[in-house]
Amino acid sequence: MTDTPSDTPELDPQEIQSPEELVRGMTVSQRGLLLALVIFTGLMVYLLGPVLTPFLVSMVLAYLGDPIADRLENLGLGRTTAVCTVFAFVILLLVLALLVVIPGTVRQLHHAIQLLPELGNWLQTTLVPWLSQYVDIHPELFNLKDLSATLSGEWQKTGSLLKYVGGAIGGSTMTVITFFTNLFLIPVVTFYLLRDWDRLIANVGQMIPRNLAPTVSTLSNECDDVLASFLKGQLIVMCLLGLTYGLGLWLVGLQFAMLVGLIAGLASIVPYMGFIVGIGVALVMALFQFDTWLPVGGVVIVFMIGQMLEGMVFTPLLVGDKIGLHPVAVIFAIMAGGQLFGFTGVLLALPVAAVIMVLLVHLYGNYKGSHLYHASNES
Repeated sequence: MTDTPSDTPELDPQEIQSPEELVRGMTVSQRGLLLALVIFTGLMVYLLGPVLTPFLVSMVLAYLGDPIADRLENLGLGRTTAVCTVFAFVILLLVLALLVVIPGTVRQLHHAIQLLPELGNWLQTTLVPWLSQYVDIHPELFNLKDLSATLSGEWQKTGSLLKYVGGAIGGSTMTVITFFTNLFLIPVVTFYLLRDWDRLIANVGQMIPRNLAPTVSTLSNECDDVLASFLKGQLIVMCLLGLTYGLGLWLVGLQFAMLVGLIAGLASIVPYMGFIVGIGVALVMALFQFDTWLPVGGVVIVFMIGQMLEGMVFTPLLVGDKIGLHPVAVIFAIMAGGQLFGFTGVLLALPVAAVIMVLLVHLYGNYKGSHLYHASNES
């Protein structure tokens, strides 16, 4: 069945500027095809989630690496050479992490677990009596002996990597095969996706119906701006904040500086959460470790400097004034994606949230300009 002129109102493609007008500008067949694609995609994600995981991880990595490869191309390198350069840089970072950051963090985490009983005793004998002057609090709330014993036991169980892998192989050979297959697939798929990323995007753009292409291109660019401002910018900000906090706390002399910096950096995926979590943990550790107030003040100064750097340097340079995802939207998207589709849903959560946010912004603007918003009380 072919479309007739009555299937859709006549719209100039250049005038289509919102999702509402985009839908009105689609033919009946195009609407049916779009609905079928949405249903088919959702069904495939639900049924093939574990299989799709390495490909989605590779797509995220390629998306993050494409701007770097493009810049290297602009400097005169070929696309393949630029991609190889990006891979070499990433491998160097991974090697440094494996040799320096990860072992030190693991040692600090193990030491922190062993100190939990002593920390709990300090909390019960020092902090709780002071807090009891202002609020009603029970000392047993800070009894960390049982927690320390449990964590130490789990640590001993997983302390030997070879023993853990051997047990996993004996218990589920297919799971281990799948794990190592994905581990091999991710860099391979990422390489080819990154090498052909611009061509793939161009090919997808050529598949969009010509009457919808201008608006789809505009909306896609807006979605990319939102996602890039959060995903690319915020991830780099997280790393810089973690490094800043860790180095600053190390200069202060805090015993678990690297671990606290890592926690604060990871929590910074939600704006301001890293500052709140990091300074809270660091102050408790500083009060527990030091007998004077000077290092405690140093901890506060470190986090204040980190916060100023984030607000005046990191975020303006790396994120800019683009519209980002609201922290509540980030939390909800990640939790909803994980609940619906597992780890695959977590990977898809932020891109889908970025698309939904752009559409909602346009729909809200249309609503504010519609008769539904400006309707009078006249009957």
